Amino acid sequence: MAASPRILLVDDEPDLLDLMELTLVKMGLETDRANSVAEAQTRLAQTHYDLCLTDMRLGDGEGLDVVACASALTAPVPVAVITAYGNAGNAVAALKAGAFDYLAKPVALDQLRALVKSALNIPEAAQADVTARDLIGQSAAMQEIRARIAKLARTQAPVHIAGESGSGKELAARLIHQLGNRSDKPFVAVNCGAIPETLMESEFFGYRKGAFTGADADRSGFFQAADGGTLFLDEIADLPLSMQVKLLRVLQEKKVRKVGATTEEAVDVRIVSATHQNLVALIEAGRFRQDLYYRLNVIDLMMPSLRERAEDIPEMARFLLDKLGGAEIKLDRDAEKTLRAYAFPGNVRELENTLERALALCEDRCIRAADLNLAPAQLPASAASGCKYPLQDYLDQAERAAILEALEQTRYNKTAAARVLGVTFRSLRYRLERLGIE
Repeated sequence: MAASPRILLVDDEPDLLDLMELTLVKMGLETDRANSVAEAQTRLAQTHYDLCLTDMRLGDGEGLDVVACASALTAPVPVAVITAYGNAGNAVAALKAGAFDYLAKPVALDQLRALVKSALNIPEAAQADVTARDLIGQSAAMQEIRARIAKLARTQAPVHIAGESGSGKELAARLIHQLGNRSDKPFVAVNCGAIPETLMESEFFGYRKGAFTGADADRSGFFQAADGGTLFLDEIADLPLSMQVKLLRVLQEKKVRKVGATTEEAVDVRIVSATHQNLVALIEAGRFRQDLYYRLNVIDLMMPSLRERAEDIPEMARFLLDKLGGAEIKLDRDAEKTLRAYAFPGNVRELENTLERALALCEDRCIRAADLNLAPAQLPASAASGCKYPLQDYLDQAERAAILEALEQTRYNKTAAARVLGVTFRSLRYRLERLGIE
């Protein structure tokens, strides 16, 4: 049996080391720890690692020293750095020094898992079936998404990804990057809603020394960090109008001007944006620029919600359980039925959290319906009031009403009801489970 990938974690904060180690062990990975540059260098010299995660600031040096050490080995080790929030300069310096990616503090566990998964799949042979591994599900919706991503990866046009929170927008963006001809260049993900408005321009475009108080050296921004690669602008709808104007100019001219600079510098960046909000509605409300929308939305990709592909939930649950606790974890039939009947407003992210909680509560490594602790699906307020939006809620209620009417008409003979509805018995059974109709 092949050995599990081994990862070196370098940080002088024991709590963060514990958190990362627990997360990676649940993914079936082996880990070692180091709390200084010197200890990290010793471990790198003595042991083969598949990946190294290091903080940028350590007691006896910088994370760049660890990057340099790992890059100088006969078999170089890929390194990702952990930077302080709002410090794009450190991230840029690390990427230029040879780091393949970075995480910002506080470390988000879903981003950590995505980064590690991406790092361990760097070899070209492993990239060929990346969509098949990471976009779980055999529903028509997911097959269409995989096919569309493969097409988008072959173009350089800006892509806008829409979809509810937790539906996998960033995963889709990473796959577009990994399958394209920029895969050997940086993928820089930016949460537009997490950056204070006063820091946005310097974080995006960088700044010159002396541009403002505290600017003691030249710093590059996100655009420079992503030069040659892909810049993923998540929650693009949260950008203030003043920043939207500046972003529009950069997209038009393909040049950025650092804060305090008098000249512009060219950048070659593919833009992929995403939001869970309705940009057209925001344009009508005067909160998003129409000209920027057309620049970003050259090609669109709509990620389906989990309730729109409920038939994928068992496979997705099995995948997540394997990642969280190993193949020996069982999910009984009642629990699976409960999962399929639940609406999952938080989508895949909520499903993962639900299973992680159930895993901690279950006995005998078997998850039962009671362990899931899911409340019965409730009628959304929008559907109850007769509103046609969100569309899926409205369609679900119309489908529920038609099925109940057919069941009453046939005195709850499901075979006869299926004939009345013009669907197969198997299709009716799936719809009953999906909509939670007993």
